[in-house]
Amino acid sequence: MKLALLLIPLLLTSVTTSAQVNRTSDLFRTLKTKDSLLFNVGFNTCDISQFESLVADTFEFYHDKAGLTSSKAAFISSIRDGVCKLPYKPRRELDEHSLEVYPLENNGVLYGAIQMGTHRFYAMENNKPEHLTSVARFTHVWLLNDAEWKLARELSYDHHEHEVNPAIDEDLLFKDKKETERWMAEHRIPALGIGYIKDGIVQEARVFGVLEKGRPAPDNAIFNVASLTKPITALVALKLINTGQWSLDEPLYSYWTDPDIADDPRAKILTTRHLLSHQSGLPNWRGKTVDGKLAFDFDPGTKFQYSGEGFEYLRRALERKFHKTLDVMAKELIFEPLQMTDTRFFWDKTMDETRFAKWHDGTGNVYETDKTFTASGADDLLTTVGDYCKFMVHIMNGAGLSKNLYAQMISNQVRIKPNKYYGLGWWVDENIGDGEYALVHGGDDKGVHTITFILPKSKQGLLIFTNCDNGTDIYEPTVLKYLGKQGQGIIDVETK
Repeated sequence: MKLALLLIPLLLTSVTTSAQVNRTSDLFRTLKTKDSLLFNVGFNTCDISQFESLVADTFEFYHDKAGLTSSKAAFISSIRDGVCKLPYKPRRELDEHSLEVYPLENNGVLYGAIQMGTHRFYAMENNKPEHLTSVARFTHVWLLNDAEWKLARELSYDHHEHEVNPAIDEDLLFKDKKETERWMAEHRIPALGIGYIKDGIVQEARVFGVLEKGRPAPDNAIFNVASLTKPITALVALKLINTGQWSLDEPLYSYWTDPDIADDPRAKILTTRHLLSHQSGLPNWRGKTVDGKLAFDFDPGTKFQYSGEGFEYLRRALERKFHKTLDVMAKELIFEPLQMTDTRFFWDKTMDETRFAKWHDGTGNVYETDKTFTASGADDLLTTVGDYCKFMVHIMNGAGLSKNLYAQMISNQVRIKPNKYYGLGWWVDENIGDGEYALVHGGDDKGVHTITFILPKSKQGLLIFTNCDNGTDIYEPTVLKYLGKQGQGIIDVETK
């Protein structure tokens, strides 16, 4: 077996790695820029200074055809005196869709990253037009020293010649099933649910791809949508407030006080407004604290901190007051009126498991399904594209709330950053173009990435469901495809 292929599993198991980072993260963008400097400038134009500045003094290069280059000096010499003096000049091109970045941490402190992907090499030989000479995979190990990223190891392997797949026909994307699923395959997305609303009417509610290998996904595939549960829970509370049965600003302690914080006076000032706007002061999940107990991180109402615990706290308070479980209240107030017949909070006898979109990692392996059997106010809602689109249209059209309460739902409860704040149950992206704003919420768990956008003024909406770890990779092109200029406005708000 080739040396490089033997080294890869050893390399990846000898360091502490976290999950693959989002493509919009600072780390991903920084290392993509480093890759561009190394190849687009250094290799493609023979700018040796780029190699001098980016390559670590302890650099080693493993190549499955050319063998081992064991020093920085030898590597730079091979470029300067070898590649750059060939009668034809090779050109390297990155397959951007293949790029992955995994952080390396030591006790929570970032010290490096692994960057992996596929690249192609082209050349002009004997005055022929430029043509493909090889395709290969690469693994880079970057180390962070004194705030400077240096390339410590490069592995280049699986070199072979083949024709590049034809480019995706953008005009057919989301219109032609075969072309859309070829695009999904390039991004390693097993199943993709798309819901599109125009002029307040659902124009598209489709699912592409497979539930798992060999099992095509039907349009009524059932997805676990993770934190897209929270807008449902929020609307249950708001509908009860709307009818005077519940209060937005009444302290909750008379209905529910978590035993872990019973002795903390801040528990007596906690309100539904604090919980719905993520200003509760509670952590996302108590399991991440040292003793595993719930505790306040700060005083309620003083700042934003996303909290699944907050929505679970609200669920318990509602259930204590009304002597009904959250799923029963949601069924009465939302699911039955909107005919969301395929939506449930947990696995029960009515769940059609044959339609479930199984969870996948970034390489296509199936995760074991963690089935829940009680309702959570924060996570694990099971639904279809068609059902959640009905919910989105309901929100778009006022959600059955009074004008004053709806205005509070979409108003600035706490500022996150310029042009972005949190309302009651929704993020709100401002100034996305043509005087429009967007209500935004996502859901992210193991093997799950989902997101929804509602544009109330123009009566547009977009829903994206995926069943894999790298589902966020296709958010940006999908948003641009459906929402155009305003989609670009959303992306600008979300990524800046």
